[in-house]
Amino acid sequence: MTAREGLSKLIGMSDKKQVIQHTHDNDLTHSMVHYLLAIHKLKESKGYARVTDIAHEMGLTKGSVSTALTNLKKRELVIEDESKFLSLSHDGHEAVHGILSSRTLLFYFLKDIIGVDEEVAHKDSCLMEHLMSSETREKFFNFMKIVCSEDIKKANFSTSYDFSQFEHQHDFEEIQRGDTYLKSE
Repeated sequence: MTAREGLSKLIGMSDKKQVIQHTHDNDLTHSMVHYLLAIHKLKESKGYARVTDIAHEMGLTKGSVSTALTNLKKRELVIEDESKFLSLSHDGHEAVHGILSSRTLLFYFLKDIIGVDEEVAHKDSCLMEHLMSSETREKFFNFMKIVCSEDIKKANFSTSYDFSQFEHQHDFEEIQRGDTYLKSE
């Protein structure tokens, strides 16, 4: 068995060829993601999010924010109560945690494994975060977990975040906070 075959088996990849579909799990645009992340961040930091707060956070007009939120409400990702306070729906919250997980995985992979400059890794992970399917995110997490394990450290792979502390990718998703990467300790 080659090293690639062994690694593929460890992270759950299959040799089967599959038809590539050019869509991803949630079909969110980069812009939509930033609105969802702003709501998530505001709810965590202030306990509430309003159009005015989102506009201020993102440096946009209230009109632009209102237009974007209409689309997110139609997609049932954002909920607005009778007092005009905004929150993420269950689906919106799950999308945000998946996106934040993708961003964190990409950031540490680019910075620590590939050796990309930290600022470039930040920008690139932000651009790619919403494009990753849940299947790829799970396989990528399994790969990063293996990279952080004791056996593979002998191969000079390392990352400044220890993904091996999590049993499953879902556990990793659940601890995402704010709108940035988890910090290494």
